[in-house]
Amino acid sequence: GVYPIEPLEPVEGYTLDFESSDGDDEQGDWEEWPDRYVFDVVVSAGRLRPMVFELLSLMPARVYPILDVLGRDAHREIDPYISYDLLGLDALFDGLITFGDAFFEDGLIGFGAMSDAPFFYVFVDEHKIVTIRCEPELKPRVERIVHSFDLAERNDAAGADSVAHEHRAVLLAPEDRPYLLSLDEVVERLRDSWRLLLNVDPESNVDDRGRPLGITPWRCVVRVGDGRSALRYAEVLLTAGSMREAEDLALDGVLAESASLPPGAEPMVIVSDRLGPMDFIRELGDKPGRVTKESLQQTRLWQRRWLDAAVG
Repeated sequence: GVYPIEPLEPVEGYTLDFESSDGDDEQGDWEEWPDRYVFDVVVSAGRLRPMVFELLSLMPARVYPILDVLGRDAHREIDPYISYDLLGLDALFDGLITFGDAFFEDGLIGFGAMSDAPFFYVFVDEHKIVTIRCEPELKPRVERIVHSFDLAERNDAAGADSVAHEHRAVLLAPEDRPYLLSLDEVVERLRDSWRLLLNVDPESNVDDRGRPLGITPWRCVVRVGDGRSALRYAEVLLTAGSMREAEDLALDGVLAESASLPPGAEPMVIVSDRLGPMDFIRELGDKPGRVTKESLQQTRLWQRRWLDAAVG
């Protein structure tokens, strides 16, 4: 899923660095991340999966899953998801096995997990480069696993991110496999099973550089279901000044049609993407002259429609 567009000679290997604790003595003695060693590992595609499973086997029984997705938000390159609830390691492995092609082949997705007792972090980014952070006590065990794949410490390790490259959605699988799904559907299922939340400040509206954006257009998708009947999905187009405001407005818009909702249904926002003005106008199906610059600076629900199938 990551395709070099310049000549590249891949080189397997790893680098090793040391990072000091993130704790601040003036703020107390609690440390978010302790002293740790950092491995960045480049390994061939055929050996990536077994190495990741070996590394994750060093994790304790309960972990915090992590998921990064190159999404559609106009002002953010990566949608970072994390669980703030500890998840059983078996549930993590279930997801990795079920959606293995998405995790290990698709160029739009990164994944991993973290534990805090002991501190241990394993993450495979969208280039399929493996980053490991571990307490000094775990370093010999990590090295044994990395060395078992005949990888050596070197400064010239080179993966697909070493040159100009493109990211592609792959998700290729036989017809009898369960993950013939869009990336959006895979992410939706993982959000449910891994209890993932989008790890951005819901009260602000900034771009990747932290610059405030004010009121922007949004496309939200709301899922409606009661656990017994089939799920329904509503697309809501709106303008708002924060993710919290956008999601509240989207939920209110769906709940306003209470007569068409099944009893006990609990709407849930599963997509919250900001759009550029022209993309927003195209989504509305309006001609450019019908939407003014001034009207896009007002908090407003513009359009709500029911989708026939899962979000795609």
